[in-house]
Amino acid sequence: MSRHYRLSQEARNQLDAIGTFIAQESVDAALTVYDALEEAFEMLAANREIGHLREDLTQRPVKFWRVLSYLVVYDPASDPLTIVAVVHGARDVEQVLKGI
Repeated sequence: MSRHYRLSQEARNQLDAIGTFIAQESVDAALTVYDALEEAFEMLAANREIGHLREDLTQRPVKFWRVLSYLVVYDPASDPLTIVAVVHGARDVEQVLKGI
């Protein structure tokens, strides 16, 4: 299947950090998370409107979609769909988004 999305450099870095952290405990768990996120990226690229805005977190025109314990932040107007960030829900998402 061809990818109809792209990861920003920040999202790539976050995904690498997530995988490295989880793999310290379980490589299988890290692969499960990667698979779930990749499946979500494809779904979001095909259905850009399913996410939700979070004006309490950012004024940027991005949408959010929860996958397991993570928030996928994406730009629904981009072509191909751009995954802006992948952030664990326990983090200060507003602060993370200010940095990118």
